[in-house]
Amino acid sequence: MTTTKDAAGAILEHVGGPENIAALQHCSTRLRFNLVDDARADEAALKAVPGVIGVVRGPQTQIIVGSKVGDYFTEIEKLRGGRAAARAAGETRPKLTWKRAGSAIMDFVVAVFTPIIPAIAGAGIFKSFLILASALGWMQTTDPSYQVLSAIPDAVFFFLPLLVTYTAAKKLGVNIPLALGIVGLLVFPTFSGLLTQEGGVALFGLAIPAISYNAQVFPPILAVLLLWPVEKLATKITPGPIRTFFVPLLCFIVVSPIMIFALGPLGYGLGSLLTGGMLWLYGTLGWVAIALLAAVLPFIISVGMHKAFIPPTIATVAQQGRDPFYLVASLAHNIAESGSSLAVAIRTRNKTLRGTAISSGISAFFGITEPALYGVTLQNRRALFAVIAGSLTGGVYLGIAAVGAFALVSPGAASISMFIDVLNPWNLIHAVIGALVAFATAFVVALVIWKDSDSGTIRALEAQTGAAGGIAPDPVGDGRLVAPVAGEVVPLDRVDDPVFGGGILGDGVAIRPSAGAVYAPLSGVVSSLLPSKHAFGITGDDGVEILVHVGLDTVKLDGAPFVAHVAQGDRVERGQLILEADLEAIHLAGFDTITPVVVLNGDAFEVVEALTGPVEAGTGIFTARTKEAARGTV
Repeated sequence: MTTTKDAAGAILEHVGGPENIAALQHCSTRLRFNLVDDARADEAALKAVPGVIGVVRGPQTQIIVGSKVGDYFTEIEKLRGGRAAARAAGETRPKLTWKRAGSAIMDFVVAVFTPIIPAIAGAGIFKSFLILASALGWMQTTDPSYQVLSAIPDAVFFFLPLLVTYTAAKKLGVNIPLALGIVGLLVFPTFSGLLTQEGGVALFGLAIPAISYNAQVFPPILAVLLLWPVEKLATKITPGPIRTFFVPLLCFIVVSPIMIFALGPLGYGLGSLLTGGMLWLYGTLGWVAIALLAAVLPFIISVGMHKAFIPPTIATVAQQGRDPFYLVASLAHNIAESGSSLAVAIRTRNKTLRGTAISSGISAFFGITEPALYGVTLQNRRALFAVIAGSLTGGVYLGIAAVGAFALVSPGAASISMFIDVLNPWNLIHAVIGALVAFATAFVVALVIWKDSDSGTIRALEAQTGAAGGIAPDPVGDGRLVAPVAGEVVPLDRVDDPVFGGGILGDGVAIRPSAGAVYAPLSGVVSSLLPSKHAFGITGDDGVEILVHVGLDTVKLDGAPFVAHVAQGDRVERGQLILEADLEAIHLAGFDTITPVVVLNGDAFEVVEALTGPVEAGTGIFTARTKEAARGTV
């Protein structure tokens, strides 16, 4: 009988040996290899290894081994000398291709900027409330209380370089306190004072560029990117007994001067260039640019390309204090999603679609558009057309009125204070009017053109139930699994992932979630819950093994958008809350939130009576029966 250790040894051999592994990670079911030479991996031999369910080739070589992936990972790490030993020996990087480079850059951008968005958003809204209190006469800007409270959000932007340093260092595996110590020089008051004094300051006769680095994001990123190889090299060449102090000393000596003379000014220029590019586009096309961006945002968001707007928008808000472009277009789009969804709720006779549209419309009105986008508009072309019309008209008004946003947060009724401008009270008024224009246009257009007969959602329900009245309540019986999340159930082959979509792990369904609460689809024991918390497995009381995987490639988010309410080994009951996922944060990071629900032990169980269409959490989605019982139902 082949043991896990034997199988791990065979996998290691067939990927080209330890020297061919540049990096190794794992998620809930897959070993993820970055290989030095992809050609050295023997795909046929890997598939023949006992325990290997499938192999996927791409930028990463992914080997699917199921729920015991942690055991395989541990054994392979032992066989290759451990991760620490591999790093100390200097891991070789995989071959550089344009596709791999683009993927790596975007992955780095997401990892650096996504974790700091909550701090920036919270600080911006906090500041807007203070401005509102001042405008209403509740507090004066000269009051000590106002000044103390104002210092709270101001500190976030003042120390923004340190927040970026932390996330960049964490992503690259750099010593975080060392990185913070080096970049801290840029915001150190004494150093800043030297730069701004009359005549400036010089180091060994060389004038240091007089730049204020408060609220900058690119100088610290460049500094950490330099620190990364310097620290590795210093660690490699420094004897162990003096490494503790000598490695940081070398890093300070090498990185700090380069940072203040070259990388700091270069990063400042890059930030100014991106900010200038956004402002140039707005200045050149004006309201046309905002209107067009708002109109195409449903399509940009649906493919995750909106993440490309994150760095320049952060830089614009940090440097200019306001964003007149992306966040303004987002306001028009978000409110248009609400108007279209609520109009659909009025016009449709389908109870299931009506319920989804009401809840989605309310969520979009408050700035959370994912439920509306994926639950209503993208699958119903008439609703989508209404969103485009509302976004376009709302964007035209907001653009002509030159509205600006002062906080980096998803625009909506809950965050409308982000448009408060102490110097221009009309900014908030125009933002509200523009939002109402977007809502009214989308609402009226959807109300006029909507037809149940042309609804993709209702067609799916009719195919499923034979009637347009929606899904009848489905009693939960033996082997019946319920939806772990609310949303739209789609066939598993609709998942844009070769492992899930190809059925390599097993049969099941997928759900496009409209809410972030994830519940147990059956009663049993939590057999797996990764530290990243993006996926969990439950072994049911009847022996069926179920995997619920929230999103695709969300392991890369390192658990940031997830909160677990159970632990591995816990006993759970059907319908018990397992975890909560911040769907907006996942989308903002550029990841698909579609959630596969898969039977892992397909050798013993079959999926029968699988449903599709909109569901609420707790609605039956399929039955997992032993193969003998399943045959008896045919």
